[in-house]
Amino acid sequence: MINITEVEETNAMIEKDNLDVRTITMGISLLDCIDSDLDRLNEKIYNKIYRCAKDLVRTGEEISKDFGIPIVNKRISVTPIALVGGSACHSSADFVTIAKTLDRVAADVGVNFLGGYSALVSKGMTKADELLIRSIPEALSSTNIVCSSVNLGSTRTGIDMDAVRLMGTIVRETADLSAKRGVLNGDTKLVVFCNAPDDNPFMAGAFHGVTEGDVVLNVGVSGPGVVKAALEKVRGADFEILSETIKKTAFKVTRVGQLVAREASRRLGVPFGIVDLSLAPTPAIGDSVADILCEMGLEYAGAPGTTAALAMLNDQVKKGGLMASSYVGGLSGAFIPVSEDQGMINAAEAGALTIEKLEAMTCVCSVGLDMIAIPGDTKDTTIAGIIADEMALGMINQKTTACRLIPCPGKKVGDHAEFGGLLGRAPIMPVNNFGCDAFVNRKGRIPAPVHSFKN
Repeated sequence: MINITEVEETNAMIEKDNLDVRTITMGISLLDCIDSDLDRLNEKIYNKIYRCAKDLVRTGEEISKDFGIPIVNKRISVTPIALVGGSACHSSADFVTIAKTLDRVAADVGVNFLGGYSALVSKGMTKADELLIRSIPEALSSTNIVCSSVNLGSTRTGIDMDAVRLMGTIVRETADLSAKRGVLNGDTKLVVFCNAPDDNPFMAGAFHGVTEGDVVLNVGVSGPGVVKAALEKVRGADFEILSETIKKTAFKVTRVGQLVAREASRRLGVPFGIVDLSLAPTPAIGDSVADILCEMGLEYAGAPGTTAALAMLNDQVKKGGLMASSYVGGLSGAFIPVSEDQGMINAAEAGALTIEKLEAMTCVCSVGLDMIAIPGDTKDTTIAGIIADEMALGMINQKTTACRLIPCPGKKVGDHAEFGGLLGRAPIMPVNNFGCDAFVNRKGRIPAPVHSFKN
C-alpha cells in the first residue's frame, strides 16, 4: 500500500527533480501477420498494430493527468521484422515497404517511436536478415518514427563478424543518405547490440521478442535528477551511506513506474510486462547521469574513478529496483548517451571524456557507446572495429552492450551536431584511425567464450 508520505515524496521528486515515466511501450507480436503476399502482410501489420495501440496515447495522457506523473513518451515495439517479412520480402525494397507501413500506423496512433525494424543475427544471417539490414539506410531516411536494431552477438553464440562488418558499412550509408536528403541522421534511430533483451522499452533498441506474449505493456521510468538531489543531502558521507541512498531512491522511483504500469495495464486490458528502471538522461539541465557522477566526487565524467563510481551507481539502482517490483527487466541501470546528457557533453568538450573511456564505462553500465557523434569521414572499417570491441565486452561479461554511433557528414572534431528534442546535441568526438581493415574483413564469427557453456 502506498502511504501519504510516499505521495508527498513523489510529488517533490516530480516538481523539483525531473522524475518522470520516460515511456510506456506496448509490445505487439506480429507473428500472426506473416503472409507470403507483401500487400496482405502490410495490411495485416497495419491492422494489428492499430487495433492494439489505438488507445495507448490517450490512456497514457489520462493516467498522467489523473496521477500527476509526467509520462514523456508512448511507444510501440514489434516482433523483429526480419522474422515477419521473410516469406514476403524478396528484396531490400520490399522490406522498406514494411518500414513505411510501420511509420504510417505509428503516426496514426500518435506514438513517439516504433521499434522492431530489427534482425537477430548473433550466429549468422538468413537471406531475410541480410535484406533487412541492407534496407536500413533507405528505411530510416524515408521514415520519421521507425527505429532499427540489429543483435550481432551473444555470450551463448559468439559474435557474427560478417554482420559486424556489414553494419560498419550500413552505419556510414545511413548517415550519408540522410545528409543527402536533408533529414534527421538515421543513425540516431539505429543501434546494434550484444545480448539484446526481449523486453526493452527504450528506443532505439526496443523490439518485441518471440518469447513474449501477444501484447504486453512495459514501462521505462527515469530519475537522474532525483538521485542527484538525494546525494546532495549526503555529500561527504562514506560509501555505505552513498550506496544506501542510491538504493533507497531507486526503490522509490521504481514504485512510481510500478504504479503507472499496473494502471495502464488495467485500463488498456493488456498484461503488464516489466518495469525498466534506467537512469536515462535528457538534455534538460538537472536531468544528467554525468552530474550524479560529479556529485559523487568527480570533477568531470571521465576523470579517474569514473568507472568505479558508475559501477556502484548501476549496481545500487538495480538493487533498489528489484526490491520495489517483482518484474524489473529490460536494461535497468544507468545510460550514458553523450548527446542526451548535458553533463556528458560538457565532459567531452573539456577533454575529460573520450570514446575509449566511454568504452571502459560500458563494462559496468546498462548499455554501451550511445549517441556518439563522430567525424563524417570515419571509415566503415573503423566503425566496424569499434562495434566489434563493444560486442566483445558484452559477450565476455555476459551483459547487454550496444553501439549507437553517428557519423556526421561534413563535420570534423570540434564541430557540433544538432539532433533536436530528446536526442539533443553532441560534440564531434575523435576516433582512433589506426587501421583494423585486415581484422574486420576476416570472414566468419568469433566463437563463444568458454564460460558460456553452463549446461
